Amino acid sequence: MRLLLDTHVLLWWITDSRRLSTTARRLIADGDNALLWSAASAWETAIKHALGRLQLPDAPAAYLPKHLARSGIQSWPVTQEHAFAAGALPAHHSDPFDRLLIAQARIDELELVTADPMLARYDVNIRW
Repeated sequence: MRLLLDTHVLLWWITDSRRLSTTARRLIADGDNALLWSAASAWETAIKHALGRLQLPDAPAAYLPKHLARSGIQSWPVTQEHAFAAGALPAHHSDPFDRLLIAQARIDELELVTADPMLARYDVNIRW
């Protein structure tokens, strides 16, 4: 199974947060699953960190890549097809980063791992 991790899911995974569901933890730990992290999430973490809304031990560009590599999580690119699709989604959710994840999951047939219940309103496979 190819799993696209929402930003908070990755952060909870690498910090071993209790907020990560048992199902999500099991799916991420399963070596048979391909783990993906969107370039949109990298952008989101960089912005939130710069605004002081995300505390990390180091800048995202220094801190996150080593954790991604350690967990076998691959970067997933954002294409113009994803961007156009995200812009055309119904307005169930206003967060542009989440809308890009929805578009990526739909177009690339990925399972989206997220705790955000609003994303289930879209036609996408959610795992939590």
